[in-house]
Formats: sequence, structure tokens, C-alpha cells
Amino acid sequence: MTVGDPPKGDIDEDRLAEAYNRALKLEKSGDFDAAADAYREVLALDPVDRGGAAVRLASMGRGAVPERAPEAYVETLFDQHAEVFDNVLVEQLGYAVPVQLRHQLADLGLGPFGRVLDLGCGTGLTGGELRPRAEFLVGVDVSERMVELADEREVYDELYVDEALRFLHAGEEGERWDLIVATDVMPYLGDLEPLIAAMAARLDAGGLIGFSTETLEEEVFAGRDFTVGRFQRFAHREAYLLRRLSGAGLETVLMEPITVRHEQGLPIAGHLVIARKG
Repeated sequence: MTVGDPPKGDIDEDRLAEAYNRALKLEKSGDFDAAADAYREVLALDPVDRGGAAVRLASMGRGAVPERAPEAYVETLFDQHAEVFDNVLVEQLGYAVPVQLRHQLADLGLGPFGRVLDLGCGTGLTGGELRPRAEFLVGVDVSERMVELADEREVYDELYVDEALRFLHAGEEGERWDLIVATDVMPYLGDLEPLIAAMAARLDAGGLIGFSTETLEEEVFAGRDFTVGRFQRFAHREAYLLRRLSGAGLETVLMEPITVRHEQGLPIAGHLVIARKG
């Protein structure tokens, strides 16, 4: 979301636009205290938080780290950037997690797969990499515009507009998957326990999950399992990931340190994770 593109809704949009743009400018100038006051004003005007004010407060150290990014924020963010998503993410930011995931699955001798679920499918970057090794491929994303663009890629057998955890919980009784992937989903979640547990519950015995995360230097976490970094995405400690996987009855097959992307010329560290249900 950029200055001049305030979140929309049944609210006083003029006041919201003024407060949101003022907050962004103050944050950019380094006046975090004044920016925090403006973001709190944004939250008061737009409680569902389409602008991600709660996440921005956390990233500046002026608010509690939330359990996850607001769903309305994630939906708005990706709807607004859908048209330029592939170009910005891949060409400008060097995002290559879908390719890295495909290579790691092949190197480990995993697959081909029968039923594959791509959570947070976006425009279909990961689906395109997995299609040759998936008999039946389903994509899910909270952004309707992203799903429309994924449909144009013509790699999925089925596509749904939904939030990842809600989709897993709403699945038909007995519905199982051989592989569930979630690339670039975890950076918009803090507490990963609900999603990892739901993914594990929907796997067949021996089924796999694959996902990417971002991380930071250990001291930045200040004893927490996850936090919000300077670019308003969640970072997770490796020990936390291992604990959540084990708690869901999953065996860690791979936890590979990777560069997830570049942001303002800086490499963003993270992990590529593959885990198996016993």
C-alpha cells in the first residue's frame, strides 16, 4: 500500500486517507512517536485495519506484536498489488522460493504427488512449479484479484478465494492431501501453531508440508518466538518452527536457510521447510 491509496470501507474515507498518509510520512521521516499516534487514529477510524496499522506499530516498536496480520490488510494489500505482483516480487526483489521448493523436493526424491494444495497461491508462481509433479492441484488465496490472475495461468484444477486456515477447517470430512505448500504465507502470521496443526490434520500418512519463513538476528526477537521486522512482515525463530512442527506430529525433513528476497537492497533471511506426517 502506498501514499495516496488509503484502505477502503464504510468509514470516513477522507479522514482515514489523511491520517494514513500522515502516518506513513511521519514513519518515513523517522518520527515514530508521532507516526504511532497517527496509526492509532487510523485504527480508531478503521477497526478491521485494512491499512495494517497494528503491524506497522509493532514494526516501529510502538505496539504489541500481534498474533497475525489482519486478514483485511492482507486482502487489501494483495488486491492492490496483484497486477504488478510477479514483476515486483520476482524481477525486482529476487523472490525464488517456488523454484527453490521444487528443486528441494526433487533433490530429496519426493514426489510426484497425487493431491496438492497451494495455500496463499497468489498469482500461481508456486503452482506453476509444482504442476508437472501434481496429479490434482488446488490453489487458495484470500485476494480475489490474485486468484483471478492465477486462473489465467491455467495450472490449477480448482481455485478458491478464502483464508488459508478457514479453508482447511472447512474441508470435507476425510479430505486429505499428499502435499500442502504455503510459500510466502507465514510472514503474514505470527503464531503458526493453528495453521501448522490444521495442515498436518489434512495430510495423508506420509504426506508433506512445505513452506517458507523469514527470520532475523536472534537478539531482535528479545526472547519472543516471533516478531515483526522493519518491513512489516513476521519473522520466526528456527527453534520455534521445530517446536511447532514436532507438536503437530510432523518430522522435519528439511530446514534450509535461504535468502527469501531482497528489500531496499538488503537480503532477507529465512528458511525453506519441508516436514512429513508420520
